[in-house]
Amino acid sequence: MRVLLLGAGGYLGRFVADRLLADPAVQLTALGRGDDADVRFDLSTGSPGALTRFLDAVHPGVVVNCAGAIRGTASELTRHNTVATATLCESLRRSGCRARLVHLGCAAEYGPSQNGSSIAEDAVARPGGPYGVSKLAATELVLGSGLDAIVLRVFSPTGPGTPAGSPLGRLADSLRRAMQHGDSELKVGGLGVQRDFVDVRDVARAAHAATLSAAQGVVNIGTGHAVRLRDAASALARISGYTGTLHELDGPPAPRHPEGVAVVPYPDGCGGWQQADVRTARDRLGWRARIGLEESLADIWMEAACRM
Repeated sequence: MRVLLLGAGGYLGRFVADRLLADPAVQLTALGRGDDADVRFDLSTGSPGALTRFLDAVHPGVVVNCAGAIRGTASELTRHNTVATATLCESLRRSGCRARLVHLGCAAEYGPSQNGSSIAEDAVARPGGPYGVSKLAATELVLGSGLDAIVLRVFSPTGPGTPAGSPLGRLADSLRRAMQHGDSELKVGGLGVQRDFVDVRDVARAAHAATLSAAQGVVNIGTGHAVRLRDAASALARISGYTGTLHELDGPPAPRHPEGVAVVPYPDGCGGWQQADVRTARDRLGWRARIGLEESLADIWMEAACRM
């Protein structure tokens, strides 16, 4: 099976690439903006015609789209998430390769949800910020394209490679600095939110499963269990061996506090609670999360500790 992977240099894309390369039946070609791509092409600015010609030459059976941006202005997010997906869909429609499309969406498309609820794929999507809006628009383009397509709505990915700018990545760096400086107290904030943390390696397994499945539409990729960021922070402190005190700040957190570092809450526009209903992934992909949060946090800390 020849697979074309877009966004192989990104956080999710790197692990999806590793998973696909581990399958001896897969012939993988990576297309992206970076020098590490097999073929350089920018979906956000490239023409559908050029991509169509490439698709007809390579003739993939599956295209996996991990490309996109999570930060930037509204116009930048629209260009990298929505316009790029429109270019891809148009190219696939024009191409004679008839490839299946596996598109990675995100849980920010849903927006805020009721505390204690599990979000199913048929929930009304009301994104609470420009990132979620740009990703939801991309999903709608995929679903309305007429292609053989599936959208994996990924909840809060974590584990090895977690970006330093993410809440858990920032907390790991804060713990590292506190231990280096011998600080007996670390001030943190924004720990009340609850998210469905799913290991990035499990996300890669889901993408691989989707390339082999005939399932279409939206499929949630999460664990089905929300965890309070406060509990994840405590577990990360224990794993790191930090013997000081985590002092939770009251009120809205700031990027920095005069006497310490505050954790910025999830900027996903999803409010205080998010938890996936994962029955569709189990039933249609035969997939469920395998890696627990403790292992994910241990890998985050291992990478942070290497910078000590």
